[in-house]
Amino acid sequence: MSIENLKEKIEKYQPYNEQEKVDKQTILEYINDFDNILTRDNKYAHFSGSAFVVNRDRTKMMVIHHNQFKSYTMPGGHADGENDLLKTAIRELQEETGIENIVPVDNDIFSLEIFAVNGHMKEGKWVSGHAHLNLLYILEADENEVTRIKPDENSDVKWVNIDDVVEIHIGDWTRKNYFNKAIKKLKEEHVN
Repeated sequence: MSIENLKEKIEKYQPYNEQEKVDKQTILEYINDFDNILTRDNKYAHFSGSAFVVNRDRTKMMVIHHNQFKSYTMPGGHADGENDLLKTAIRELQEETGIENIVPVDNDIFSLEIFAVNGHMKEGKWVSGHAHLNLLYILEADENEVTRIKPDENSDVKWVNIDDVVEIHIGDWTRKNYFNKAIKKLKEEHVN
């Protein structure tokens, strides 16, 4: 898939709410304005893929405690040149949790959003604040499969009852809305 194929998938995506409508337009503008939007070479914004991991009966979701954000979030990470963000989401899920048996519930984008990432130190170097153009995919995994942490990225991996997720520390307003939007959409669409 080329960047044009990715752009076409985003163009076809039907926004769920006003936030997605605005973010979709902004993401398309970034694609038009930058050649290196799939890599971290773009210091302003670059793509990331995330995994909304649910169990078979859709009552639980997997979360990780992210070391940098110091809160729980969904597994995910940088595209690093990959133009198939579903593959990115699966790769990151495997790396961050050890989960191997993953089934995409749908191959299409489940949601999209732009996250602001604060400036931070990484491997002894300063990374300036920038934006993640995030595509979220819904994936199914077995809640009984053994998980592991990736110590350089997270300190916990766990399954949480989907109705109790608001009780865990999920960070700032943006991330809370990211979780709430995904859960609400899942329940409304009764994704099987």
